[in-house]
Amino acid sequence: MRFVCFSQDGSSLFGIVKNDIVHGFPESVATLGAYLALDPNGRDALPTHAIGPISEVALGPPVHPHKNVFCVGRNYMGHAEEIARARGTELRLPSVPTFFTKAPTAIVGPDATIHLSGTLSSEYDYEAELAVVIGTRCRDVSERDALGVVFGYTCLNDVTARDLQKEHQQWFKGKSLDETCPVGPWIVSADEIGDPGSLDIAMRIDGVTKQSSNTAHMIFNVAQIIASLSAGLTLEPGDTIATGTPDGVGFARTPPEFLRDGTRMEVEIAKIGILRTTVALSPAR
Repeated sequence: MRFVCFSQDGSSLFGIVKNDIVHGFPESVATLGAYLALDPNGRDALPTHAIGPISEVALGPPVHPHKNVFCVGRNYMGHAEEIARARGTELRLPSVPTFFTKAPTAIVGPDATIHLSGTLSSEYDYEAELAVVIGTRCRDVSERDALGVVFGYTCLNDVTARDLQKEHQQWFKGKSLDETCPVGPWIVSADEIGDPGSLDIAMRIDGVTKQSSNTAHMIFNVAQIIASLSAGLTLEPGDTIATGTPDGVGFARTPPEFLRDGTRMEVEIAKIGILRTTVALSPAR
């Protein structure tokens, strides 16, 4: 099942997509959080009403967690290799997932134009990622049980200001600027995805494929990520985890390729769909 957030008459609502028609839930269930707060019987009993073809409905971000988006760095072998090569350092693979976060104020929805400041950064980069949405409050989850706490999956673009990342000597600031976390276009329920460890993932920039890989190449798979993150740390319904990006990012290319004004980005993940975003980059002062 595909779950969407959409706008109607100035209100943000939540619903599902059936045969490319958006169906809305009652206004009392206007967010993913409200939906996840219901027990399974309550969810099944929800009435829906047809809104219209998805091509004619303005979609918003399908998930907007109250806390920061959890992210995993250097989680594809190819990306770890290209980072070491670009920096001229020895390849050292992490023994545990490398976690950082993006502020929830960075989140924008599908088909958004993201407004980036050329004064703040001249090195905006793209990162196609599979995002995991947690459906159950949990802690200390075993790898064996980890996929059972997942509600669904979506596409995410971890837009990054590389120069800020380097200047601040940590990842948070360079990855948390407003509008640098496009998510969507919808959440696909976990039962429809099945194994999240065998999904093709790609990034196209102005129609040209820059990243092309498969989640099978993750260093830490989804179950391992959830088990590691939840150890001693409570995860809540709606919490979102970005699972890392494959090789092909802009800063590691020769020469480096950064986002420009008007750049069109497309994250595509098998069984989920395409997350499209356009860049509006203001000139540096």
